[in-house]
Amino acid sequence: MERHPRRWLILVVLCLSTLILVIDNNVLMVAIPALTRDLGATARDIQWITDAYILVAAGLLLTAGSLADRFGRRRVMVVGLAAFGAASLAAAYADSPAQLIAARALMGVGSALVLPSTLSILITVFDEEERRKATSAWSAAAVTGLIGGPILGGAMVTHLHWGSVFLINVPVVAVAIAAAYLLMPESRAPARRFDPLGAALSLVGMVALVWAIIELPQRGLGDPATLSGLAVAAVVLTAFVLWERRVAEPMVPLALFRNRDFTGGSLSLVLVQIGNGGLVLVITQYLQFVLGFTPTRAGLAMVPLALAVIVTNGVGAALGQRVGNRVLTTAGLGVLAGGFALMSTLRADDGFATVTATLVVFGIGAGLAQPAAIAALMGAVPARYAGVGPALNDTLQQAGAALGVAVLGSLLTGVFTGAMPGSAPEVARRSIGEALAVAERTGDQALAASARQAFTDGLAVTCSVSACAVLGAAVLAFVLIRGRGAGRTAPVEEQTPVTTS
Repeated sequence: MERHPRRWLILVVLCLSTLILVIDNNVLMVAIPALTRDLGATARDIQWITDAYILVAAGLLLTAGSLADRFGRRRVMVVGLAAFGAASLAAAYADSPAQLIAARALMGVGSALVLPSTLSILITVFDEEERRKATSAWSAAAVTGLIGGPILGGAMVTHLHWGSVFLINVPVVAVAIAAAYLLMPESRAPARRFDPLGAALSLVGMVALVWAIIELPQRGLGDPATLSGLAVAAVVLTAFVLWERRVAEPMVPLALFRNRDFTGGSLSLVLVQIGNGGLVLVITQYLQFVLGFTPTRAGLAMVPLALAVIVTNGVGAALGQRVGNRVLTTAGLGVLAGGFALMSTLRADDGFATVTATLVVFGIGAGLAQPAAIAALMGAVPARYAGVGPALNDTLQQAGAALGVAVLGSLLTGVFTGAMPGSAPEVARRSIGEALAVAERTGDQALAASARQAFTDGLAVTCSVSACAVLGAAVLAFVLIRGRGAGRTAPVEEQTPVTTS
């Protein structure tokens, strides 16, 4: 594989494009209390502000990856960035939860177009020798968003309107689009027929599956709507698999799952996403509602985690060539599970130092595991499927994220409600945000203290379940991912060169 002369400049564009997606999701984390207050968003609304994005992105990722391979990865990425920027403007000026949910859904469209394109371009311009370094840099850019998003977003929520957090996206999108046209050549896979039936089946099947996952904790398995969603997902996704196995030029190369590295890397990341659903749900609410941090201080509390990831990314890139993906992924996931276990011990009266130490452990685990798992699965993807291969992995991770938010969110709410005193008003038993609002109106300090303790109880259970999910990911990584020296996962002779212009 000939190395592209501008590959490192291209990596800058890819990192910038990924950065904007991560900034958005982490800004949203610190804005949850403000949304609860200013828009009157309920716990259900907050969940759908997150899940609308996941639902749409999960449904479109496979189609977006196929479109990128066919029509050009740069072109699809730029279209996605433009859609993401426009949706961010709409989100910034939403005046109801419904409008914000709709804007988040459109942001999911943009994300689906951008994500597989960034990884597919990375695969095509970096060879196996340099790919680990490029992946670590790409991961570090995502972590930079993890640092900058909460800090900048926290300051904006504190001093400006909450809608300003979405305006961060607009200038970054503009710079990323301009840089893409100035620095990045177009690339696409060798021509093959578009698979419209496969695209339609994947869209309908994934949307039905993710919707059913989201609704299952609230509606229950016996609810007709939930059963219908699961039935539609099962039938349509089965039809999708059968069709992709039969068609001469499938949209999705299901044979990738025969490769142990791709399967091990993908499934490990799926379980990590399920576990991360617990972190996203609990940590910022714990910092602001329980410990009373301002949005700015809550953002600063995330800095040690992000710095730990960045430093460990660099260490992992150096170690990866020596010890291999299996050792790094398994070790990192073990540390990550330990971080969740420590997080489950947090109390309602803990301070900044305790939270910081816990997040540093979490960051070390994530910094070791994620780049190694991504390197394993990307090394298994032939260049002719450089768009749809990463999209398949992203789709599985989005489904895992939806499952994590839905199930762990329901678990958190159930534990919170059960731990609240029976004498508490019904509205105060639904969520900590509503309980503290009632306590503030009535001056009931005992109710506020009970709500904080009940949420901490829910945090303990949620993070314990997340730790178990990540331990399961570690076992999968150890069993499936091949060790160092097991041979190349994607031989050069299997890779069809891309066309560039």
